[in-house]
Amino acid sequence: MIHIPVLQKEVLKYLEPKENENFIDCTLGAGGHAISILSKNKPKGKVLGIEADPFLSQRIKDPRLIVVNDSYINLQKIIKENGFEDFSGILFDLGMSSFHIDKSQRGFSFLKDEMLDMRYNFKSDKGITAEDIVNKYPKEEIELILKKYGEEEFAKKIAKEITEERRKNSIKSTFQLVEVIRKAVPRWYCKRRIHFATKTFQALRIAVNDELENVKKGLSLAIEILPSSGRIVVISFHSLEDRLVKNIFKESKNLKILTKKPVIPLDTEVNENKRARSAKLRAAIKI
Repeated sequence: MIHIPVLQKEVLKYLEPKENENFIDCTLGAGGHAISILSKNKPKGKVLGIEADPFLSQRIKDPRLIVVNDSYINLQKIIKENGFEDFSGILFDLGMSSFHIDKSQRGFSFLKDEMLDMRYNFKSDKGITAEDIVNKYPKEEIELILKKYGEEEFAKKIAKEITEERRKNSIKSTFQLVEVIRKAVPRWYCKRRIHFATKTFQALRIAVNDELENVKKGLSLAIEILPSSGRIVVISFHSLEDRLVKNIFKESKNLKILTKKPVIPLDTEVNENKRARSAKLRAAIKI
């Protein structure tokens, strides 16, 4: 069973998939959005689904879905290799798949005791892991990552605690890191609605996967290759991403923005899926 994706109705509203039109889903994930698009572009419309995680990219089988295990920063190459030049819209859902939190065992969640990996493409020999960052990076660099990518107000104290802890023992698991963060922040910070480790884990995940730079490259490329009257829809899940999307849309001279303000989920959707609460959707059309 495919999990119902965030803002599904709104994605279909702004992408406007019609009979036999083709679309690109740059962040396929568990395939929820792609499946909903395929239900609207029958009988011959296709979806090119791009997914960086090699596990997720193997899960969905549909004759009208072309699945590519790659990063959307290689969009141009992927389109050319798959003969997919004729398409009507592009979707980016920048949120983590539920699979990564619930089942990947790669340390994306601070609620499970797992290894500190946080790579989407876990089979890649290249790239750093979260464990590398917390155990090898200088204190000042860890602080900068927590400030820049997590907007963490206690970045300095957390970075200091991390470097002191790793002198005694390597920090290898999520629970070890959570305890380090707990020791570094004030008691009141641990009693808020938002978990005290949220921003640190977000920052490490973004740094490991170079997410913001990839969003910048991927979006700019998508706008460039989007055909005239083609639509682009982007869902983001934190302020750094949303700000980036907003600015790229505004700075583009050949886009008409369809969402003056970001579209957010209705209360009914948030009640059914707590992970939807921070979602923001922005859409535009190529002119």
